[in-house]
Amino acid sequence: GAMSREARAIALARAAGLAVPEVLTWTDEPDLWGSAGLVMRRVEGETIARRILRDETFRRARGVLVAQVGEFAAGLHAIEPPGDFPSTDPVADLRATLATFVEFSPVFELAIARLEADPPPPRRTVTVHGDLRLGNLIIGPDSLQAVIDWELVHAGNPAEDLGWLCVRAWRFGAGLPAAGLGTREELLAAYRAAGGADISLDELRWWEILGTLRWGVICMTQAQAHLSGAYRSVELAAIGRRVCEQEWDLLLLLAPEEAAAAAARRPRPGGAPRP
Repeated sequence: GAMSREARAIALARAAGLAVPEVLTWTDEPDLWGSAGLVMRRVEGETIARRILRDETFRRARGVLVAQVGEFAAGLHAIEPPGDFPSTDPVADLRATLATFVEFSPVFELAIARLEADPPPPRRTVTVHGDLRLGNLIIGPDSLQAVIDWELVHAGNPAEDLGWLCVRAWRFGAGLPAAGLGTREELLAAYRAAGGADISLDELRWWEILGTLRWGVICMTQAQAHLSGAYRSVELAAIGRRVCEQEWDLLLLLAPEEAAAAAARRPRPGGAPRP
């Protein structure tokens, strides 16, 4: 049922006037193409994050994308999720997945303990994209053209999509926290202005921690697929090496004041003062 769920989510978003492709056909059965599948009308634009963040072609788009993605998220979260959309406890799911690994990450355990000890306020359950980030946005020279890659759509907390957008891995080397393009404050303000919930910075940070942990667990899962021999892949092995990056990013989120103080003490090459 994954293809039909994805197709229905895109159709609901399109009916609400949101920037998504037109779905032409889909199937959950292998009869048509040998597998389940989905066909959408082609949308012109760029998805490679580093080009969007750096190329002169997208300079105007970079100035409006944070606001546009905030508006998109508010519009999506106004859509009542169909009753058969999955809905789970994200922290419990991550803990259950981590319990299946032989490898142990003290940082991941610390992050889960922090998330469990200080949960965010409950929110109305909404339609959540599940992977709203650069790489899944088709961008034109001036603006957002379409949001794609809906296979993780589910019913959940609206702040999840916003926190995932701010995960450091999805900034692709850029400095600003909201997709490498703007501030958290700008994202939340655009979301509220478009009718979204009044989400605080502390609440957003909780979901940013959860998103960073989630990506770390995904990296560990993909590495395990390679290491176990179930699916031998250089790509999966390389993704597994990124587990330590997510541990580092989690430490920066869990202790931001201490991280900033340590960075200020760290000497630069040549002895020049750090900015």
